[in-house]
Amino acid sequence: MLLFEDETNTNDTDAVASWDLLRDQSFTVKQTAPVAAGATRFEAGNADRRITVEDKRIINCKADVNQLVPFKYHWAWDKYLSACANHWMPQEVNMSRDIALWKDPNGLTDDERFLVKRNLGFFTTADSLAANNIVLGTYRHITNPECRQFLLRQAFEEAIHTHAYQYIVESLGLDEGEIFNMYHEVDSIRDKDTFLLPFIETLTDPNFKTGTLEADQSLLKSLVVFACIMEGMFFYVGFTQILALGRQNKMTGAAEQYQYILRDESMHCNFGIDVINQIKLENPHLWTPAFRDELRGLIQQGVELEYRYAEDTMPRGVLGLNAPIFKEYLRYIANRRCQQIGLDPLFSNVTNPFPWMSEMMDLKKEKNFFETRVIEYQTGGALQWD
Repeated sequence: MLLFEDETNTNDTDAVASWDLLRDQSFTVKQTAPVAAGATRFEAGNADRRITVEDKRIINCKADVNQLVPFKYHWAWDKYLSACANHWMPQEVNMSRDIALWKDPNGLTDDERFLVKRNLGFFTTADSLAANNIVLGTYRHITNPECRQFLLRQAFEEAIHTHAYQYIVESLGLDEGEIFNMYHEVDSIRDKDTFLLPFIETLTDPNFKTGTLEADQSLLKSLVVFACIMEGMFFYVGFTQILALGRQNKMTGAAEQYQYILRDESMHCNFGIDVINQIKLENPHLWTPAFRDELRGLIQQGVELEYRYAEDTMPRGVLGLNAPIFKEYLRYIANRRCQQIGLDPLFSNVTNPFPWMSEMMDLKKEKNFFETRVIEYQTGGALQWD
């Protein structure tokens, strides 16, 4: 049964309301007008006719959400299959070299150790926020079964990512209380999470329902925030930092896990962008000039928040990286996200200062359905760390 809020706060009345919502979403197709005299089983308007592709919509759909086929959005099913093929688990990665390096007083500089801990301080809770947003919010409002299939896989992958960060923290013997509470205690981390929370609260509010211009724009806005800003921007400073360590043959076990996570998140980002673009196609009235300006403002704010995080994690520069380089990188990514959802770019004359990141996670080549192809995936066991 779907849970729309924390079980500890669910009483009998809430359970009935949740079941009523599930019933309404699942069986609306059965509640159409009675069959006219002489009508056949499959004619339009017949409550017992079979669902067709034309009945399906990505939001505000009245068809039975429990019926997976016929597929309408093949890109969603293809991404689900690709994500399954990319399955991996943290324990498969050997952390012995990382442990030895961390225990060696001369293995890492103080700045490198600070960077690793700040990095884990953000990520240990970031994927939990993403999972909660999917399970308690987004899933409820996306009314297409093949898209929901991917969302279920995505939620599982977010759990794997949280597991991976916990595995790294435990392997290195870090203070769990310090790391897991950074999202409360470190300003640059707390500010990013505080930015995200209102959009989570919108979708997880049990009284929130789509079907009006205002509500549908609120849903679309939250999807943009999570696909283009959280998964499409807030993760990139941290990914670059740990993968830069791996390129220098440091923290290679952690870097291998981050590489797998990066590829998962690239898929999540592209799926979210496909959903956004599909909603736009089916509901063009939502994409007003004022709404587009609001989205560009949110992406601009995301760039500023992630840049402050870069400054905090690298106060003196480390690994040949520094915060000003990341300003250029974040602007480059922001323009890319704007382009992918049909917004005008925010910044002019920006380039990618980390071409090796593009090669590693295929940033320049990443495609969503609306750009004709998706990035290729392999099973986790087939990936190699160079």
